[in-house]
Amino acid sequence: MSPVLNSIIAGTPAPLLWGAAGVLGALLLGSLAAWALPCLRPNSRFGDLGPRMRSWWAIVILVGGALALGWRATTILFALISFLALREFLSLAPARREDRMVIVLSYAAIPVSYLFVWLHIYMFYLVFIPVWVFLATPFLMAIIGQTRGYLTSTAVFHWGVMTCVYNIGYIPLLMLVPRWDAPQAGATGLVFFLLLATEANDVFQYLVGKLIGRHKIVPTVSPNKTWEGFIGGWVLTAALIVALGPVFTPLKGIGLWIVAGTLPLAGFAGDVTFSAIKRDIGVKDTSGFIPGHGGVLDRLDSLTFTTPLYFHLLALFALATY
Repeated sequence: MSPVLNSIIAGTPAPLLWGAAGVLGALLLGSLAAWALPCLRPNSRFGDLGPRMRSWWAIVILVGGALALGWRATTILFALISFLALREFLSLAPARREDRMVIVLSYAAIPVSYLFVWLHIYMFYLVFIPVWVFLATPFLMAIIGQTRGYLTSTAVFHWGVMTCVYNIGYIPLLMLVPRWDAPQAGATGLVFFLLLATEANDVFQYLVGKLIGRHKIVPTVSPNKTWEGFIGGWVLTAALIVALGPVFTPLKGIGLWIVAGTLPLAGFAGDVTFSAIKRDIGVKDTSGFIPGHGGVLDRLDSLTFTTPLYFHLLALFALATY
């Protein structure tokens, strides 16, 4: 084993080592299921599980590697993810030639916003996109004389920057939490648990819906979503948060129960919201970038809603840093 790997393992809190082992075990079981289920049930609805699992391996290795390397690597990775997500969003959004300056402004918000994270200037990060980009977008459209579809265009562009850049940027902000403020598993544990709970909710909803889903919950928006999948995912994810939250985070008591009750709802809300956007535009996936999953936004949809909720509930109930 290399000295670098030895150093990373030696400095990793025990909960994270166990968490990584659990994720690895889940990936192995999922890969086994992806191989076995289509053979046992050739006409089942599990034919897409193989590409999904291969993509999960790549995602876990990439994100896990960044978390292991620390806040700088995580910030760079999520800045890149924000760029890919925003590019997908803007490629789908109804844009015109006259909107090019606003599109440039939207992309420019990425390095500026993440620079505030890099410099640990939380106050500037907090207001830059929600206030200053929010005000600059309609002003720029007015300066260039674009009044056709003015309100609609400004809302579309700012909503894209908020979800793809601002909301996701709370993840590297969590990586700046000092160890004394999150003694259970450090800042990495806070992010690991957010990703674990969010993705577990997606997986639980998917599996329960595939196995026993019968009653559609929002058939005009997302025909594959069922009440059984939603409720099953909610209950299982809430149980996971209550059981593992104190292991990875300083959450306890009422704060822990509020996170357990609301985080699965936020994940479902993000999923359904992006489904409505795709149905409005007339596409199934935001792109084909991730085999079995669609685009980057298809994988991030729940996370764009759970991340700010999780961050602010942590700040309210458990963290002194923010």
